[in-house]
Amino acid sequence: MREQLLKDQTAIVTGANSGIGKAVALALGKAGANVVVNYVAKPEDAQAVVAEIEQEGSRAIALQADVSNEQQVKDLFAGAIKRFGTVHILVNNAGLQRDSPIADMTLEQWNTVIGINLTGQFLCSREAVKEFRRRGMQPLSTALGKIICMSSVHETIPWSGHANYAASKGGVLMLMKTMAQELADEHIRVNAVAPGAIKTPINRTAWETEAARTELLKLIPSGRVGVPDDIGRVCVWLSSDDSDYVTGASLAVDGGMLLYPGFRTGG
Repeated sequence: MREQLLKDQTAIVTGANSGIGKAVALALGKAGANVVVNYVAKPEDAQAVVAEIEQEGSRAIALQADVSNEQQVKDLFAGAIKRFGTVHILVNNAGLQRDSPIADMTLEQWNTVIGINLTGQFLCSREAVKEFRRRGMQPLSTALGKIICMSSVHETIPWSGHANYAASKGGVLMLMKTMAQELADEHIRVNAVAPGAIKTPINRTAWETEAARTELLKLIPSGRVGVPDDIGRVCVWLSSDDSDYVTGASLAVDGGMLLYPGFRTGG
């Protein structure tokens, strides 16, 4: 990753105080961006991310907002603009799981996941587009603005016991593609990143023990479990002019999970 690839551009990363969001925020900061570290809980973790970005020489601020809340999203963007003047990059990372078999899934479990994972991306993207248009083109980038939607391999792969999560990520895919189609002629680029198995606290049980890791690796042809930095590097590229001709794409960062490795031997 080249240093200062995003110099003086401002990025909002939602859900950025841990896991993939933290790695994305740190990677964008290392590339020279000003970073808005969004969080809902654990402000001390968000401040630690801010401190780490500042140690690398970039500017950062932590702002609290629940992305499923329309007013809080508006306040998030207002806070970012007040601090840094504008926004150039949005990474819609905030997401969660509330797992249950379909017959036992509550409406609250369904609505919570759809509200954060899908509606939150809509609300943040809407505010980003408004700000891109208000600001107008700048020489910092060939694009008017960049939006990255954090999806999942489960935008494609069904996931028993996770109907709300898989539905939200399928929705993210079509939201991203529709926005990309609608906004391309304004030089607003919209893409998605679809992680596979990544070592984060939320899925620790899937990779922490040797037995769990062995089972997980049966699904990953490349032979390793991903790490958050794998996603951070991709987000820097999608935020930069190096990907200027890329819009409407969902980039799987999954070690080949979408290759359906069970069929390597004929299924």
